[in-house]
Amino acid sequence: MAPYESDDMTTAGEVDEPRSRRRRAARYVVPVTVMGVAAATIGLVPALADSGDPDLPEITAAQLIEKIAASDVEQLSGTVKITTDLGLPDLGGLEDSLASGAAGSGAGEDGSSADPSAKLTELASGTHTLRVAADGPDRQKLSLLENAAEYSLIHNGKDVWGYDSKSNAVHHSTVEESAKDREHQPPATPKDFAEEALKAVDDTTSVTVDGTAQVAGRDAYKLVVKPRQSGSTVGAISIAVDHRTGMPLKFTLTPASGGAAVVDVGFTEVSFDKPAASTFEFTPPKGAEVTEDSAPEHGREHSAKPEKAPKSQEDLAKGLDGLKMLGEGWNSVATFDSGSEGGLPTGEAGGDLDGFLGSLGDQVKGDFGTGTVFSTRLINALITDDGTVYLGAVTKDALVKAADAGK
Repeated sequence: MAPYESDDMTTAGEVDEPRSRRRRAARYVVPVTVMGVAAATIGLVPALADSGDPDLPEITAAQLIEKIAASDVEQLSGTVKITTDLGLPDLGGLEDSLASGAAGSGAGEDGSSADPSAKLTELASGTHTLRVAADGPDRQKLSLLENAAEYSLIHNGKDVWGYDSKSNAVHHSTVEESAKDREHQPPATPKDFAEEALKAVDDTTSVTVDGTAQVAGRDAYKLVVKPRQSGSTVGAISIAVDHRTGMPLKFTLTPASGGAAVVDVGFTEVSFDKPAASTFEFTPPKGAEVTEDSAPEHGREHSAKPEKAPKSQEDLAKGLDGLKMLGEGWNSVATFDSGSEGGLPTGEAGGDLDGFLGSLGDQVKGDFGTGTVFSTRLINALITDDGTVYLGAVTKDALVKAADAGK
């Protein structure tokens, strides 16, 4: 995409996208889903990065965005620290049980604990340390460091290997030798997050350069992106940009409510030298349980007919087929029919679960009817009593307003 080419990613046109892309988006949701339109008609503030330390040449916000867009870094290695704090309610361990059951005790779609479809979703919460390496579009490696264990995802040509050292499990699949095959992976580096954030730069956005900084021993400019609209839960996005390469080195998203960052991703060490070829080589260890993916990523949608999904999953998939967007810019709200009439469980059908879920949300009503709002520090969701879902990085009041307008 050209630096200022329109994207239209948050328009109702999403309804016509391939179903596989929506499934991947749902699977790897991270707290930047609000980002949506490209920088076609920007009202950039011509602030200059002429303060702070280190002392770097002056640059405008527009020039810095161009610098990011022109960055051609394809070879690097380093360590990344990622922290995600949505402020989810404490469920007393229940969330672990629910997640374990839904994901097959930590396993992916094929039952393997090394399947990246399950393992990398761990990045959506808590603090994690990653080792990353890249040598062009066909060779990347990402290692998630855990207590006395490590999970690695290695892409080398047509082969993609996932290895979980804790269980000594290996997952193997093949892909086309093309950079676009990486789209199924969740964001994991500052550059990944920055690219998503910059799609939100339009006339509803303020963009400034706020001095300089040092990140991982490198001099960088600080680009700050803020919504001009009221009603967004996003306070500001700060992107530290390497002044030599244009590579984003750190990404921080703070909520409008204040406090700690919702998402903080940054290099603690980085090198732009070519990694050794051996970095991307992998041979399953002796005794490892190897699971072969039956179909390559680009052909998975046409593989053998899967087992029939439970009705609740069928209903959800049907609802996502009718996904549409309300509002614009930072106040965009996604809505779809969950396929479950009656919304949350009620009465005897819901039992104790009804009261438990209700205690986690706020009861609201409006022109749309009645429903329950479930809130985090960034993403809020309204589930109406007729089964309609409204979801966005907007306040509770803005969400109810969008639901009223959508009726």
